Amino acid sequence: MPPQLPHPDPGTPDLRGPLRYLWWLVACQPWRVLRGSVIGTLWMIGLAVRPYLIARAIDDGLLAHDQGALLFWVAAVLAAGGILAWLGIIRHRTMTFVREDATARSAAVLLRHISRVGAVLPRKLAAGEVATVGGTDIGRASMVLTMTGPGVGAVMAYTAVAVALWRISPMLAAVVLLGVPAIAIGVGPLLRRLERAETGYRRQQGILTTRAGDIVAGLRVLAGVGGRDLFARRYADRSRELRTEGYRVAAVASWIEALTVGIPGLFLATVVWLCARMAADGEITIGQMVAVYGYVAILIVPVWFLLEAGYELIQGRVAVRRIIAVLSIEPDTAGATGDGPGPRGAGDLHDPDSGLTVASGGFIGVAADDPATAIAIADRLGRYAPGDVTWGGLPISGVALPEVRERILVADHDSYLFAGTLREILRGADDERATEALHTASAADVMESLPDGLESPLESRARSLSGGQRQRIRLAQALLAESEVLILIDPTSAVDAHTEARIAERLRAARHGRTTIMMTTSPLLLGRTDTVAYLREGRVAAEGTHAELLARDTGYRALVARTVDADSATDDALGALR
Repeated sequence: MPPQLPHPDPGTPDLRGPLRYLWWLVACQPWRVLRGSVIGTLWMIGLAVRPYLIARAIDDGLLAHDQGALLFWVAAVLAAGGILAWLGIIRHRTMTFVREDATARSAAVLLRHISRVGAVLPRKLAAGEVATVGGTDIGRASMVLTMTGPGVGAVMAYTAVAVALWRISPMLAAVVLLGVPAIAIGVGPLLRRLERAETGYRRQQGILTTRAGDIVAGLRVLAGVGGRDLFARRYADRSRELRTEGYRVAAVASWIEALTVGIPGLFLATVVWLCARMAADGEITIGQMVAVYGYVAILIVPVWFLLEAGYELIQGRVAVRRIIAVLSIEPDTAGATGDGPGPRGAGDLHDPDSGLTVASGGFIGVAADDPATAIAIADRLGRYAPGDVTWGGLPISGVALPEVRERILVADHDSYLFAGTLREILRGADDERATEALHTASAADVMESLPDGLESPLESRARSLSGGQRQRIRLAQALLAESEVLILIDPTSAVDAHTEARIAERLRAARHGRTTIMMTTSPLLLGRTDTVAYLREGRVAAEGTHAELLARDTGYRALVARTVDADSATDDALGALR
């Protein structure tokens, strides 16, 4: 049975601002939040009940020398302690559910959006930024929801204590009512400063995470060209800059933490001094003095929660802004707005910008003098870039994007491989289909070299495999999509000539009857195609079979000859290493 997602449909978040997004998280679980608010309020107000019970025990029991009354109020204090302990457990459990629900919902929304945006995301946001948002920011945002439980309870407890103090002494109540807002006003500038420092720190952290990922991904290449130490030094320099920025954030945060503890303590000392003077003057009883001390001591808890909530709100706002930045990225529809159907059955593809026409069901080669030209054509044919491409006589921009993605696949030779078993990487195919695709891609030896075959786990990017092995796995993955049109970009650039020849022959047979376009200058692949389009300076300069173009076009002959020379040089180098 497949695992059940916490939120199969997480809903649509409100992206008009951080506070609106946080309110959306609250609105998604109203009854749980309401329960947390009620329990948090009962717990907070319950803290103020015990000073009242202790005051009654002193005045009605000790001072009145009434042992029965004393025992009654002591039992009441014990009972209140037990109820408060139970309420504290339920409060903490409920608020944990609230935060975890919000975290899971934000994660589901983020994952759904990233999947929808697809290839556009890396062009608009660094990988480190996305990793930081998904790994840290959604948790920071969820912590703000603590305000809905203890935060609401803190406000209610503050009000209840003020009312209780008013019954004892209006002057003491006025001190409390004015003192707490004064604390908030005093800490406010530090919170704003923290928001600015936290924003800069989070941005630099994302940049550093991106750089770390780039270094790890290219570690072998860096080691081969002697650049490992250079990039390590640059990473160390950026780490020191991030550390300095972190010190700034920590300095502000430490002042806030100190004031969160220190100011309520000074506040308590002031109220106790006033209370003691009033008791000495006979304005209040000893029991009332003890009760006032208890009220104000207990008041430190809600005041601390309010200050902590302000601190978490600042961090949460910074985090939510970053979440919204990711969720605001829109899929690149290549300037298209159409949602009509595609051609019925197979259709020819035509790119007016280059003059390329691809007949349906053909096995076509495209050899461009500039690799960027071939990639640009592939992006236009797959509608990853704007253009006037037609598909079966219909403008491809007028076809619904999901249908384009389903029927036309652009397979890059360096596309990302996610972590998972080999079978999961191969689209979860059964043994027969997976084996067939691996055979076509000449990658059966990769499966055989793994200890558990198709069930062998591979890390992200399949770093344990060689470049050629990864490329062949990507090709097998593309073949298993069984798309109507398959556009391959340099599918064999990292394999040797013998393997490349096998792939060319098997690929032609496997894709028989379906349109296959290969962007390559490899003569081994081009020699197996039905026809080749030779592009010079972005336009089709000649068309024909590989043999015909070799015979009559010197530019084409020079282009594929460079590829042959490069392959020969590589083979010579490998032979020397052996």
